Amino acid sequence: MTNEIKILHPFNSAVELGLRSLILLEHAYPTKLDIQRLIYYDYLLVHSGDAGGPTSIHPATPHRSGEVLVKRKMLEQGLVLFMSRKLILREYNKKGIFYYASDNATPFIDCLSSKYIGLLKERAMWVFETFSKMRDKELDKYFRQNLDKWGGEFENEAILKFENL
Repeated sequence: MTNEIKILHPFNSAVELGLRSLILLEHAYPTKLDIQRLIYYDYLLVHSGDAGGPTSIHPATPHRSGEVLVKRKMLEQGLVLFMSRKLILREYNKKGIFYYASDNATPFIDCLSSKYIGLLKERAMWVFETFSKMRDKELDKYFRQNLDKWGGEFENEAILKFENL
């Protein structure tokens, strides 16, 4: 046994992504969501301002749109973690693999009380009301059309600063 201290990075960790997915799935219930829709919804949940919604929960960092491209593995780990606690369930059908909230999800979420959780619940409602009626192809198109804009404002700002030197 070593005296090594392991530093945990909770921001966008499997635990946080799993919890955000649980909140999205609980709000969407009884709708079942596939991994791609969960990735899109997770982005919209924390960067709602990018899509003309309420103020974003997470900061507007450069290249934040890249999160959509790289979070699949971490999100899958978060789903597995929350499935192991019987909070999220998985269903296989002809159309693919879908996730949904278990009956334990609402009581669990109701036990959580922080400003961040409250904001996630509010944004989950907005995400579902705004984007749930979009078909998968429409949602894909929406993201393809906007990914370059989200986080790209920093590139333009840097170019303008450079030109003014």
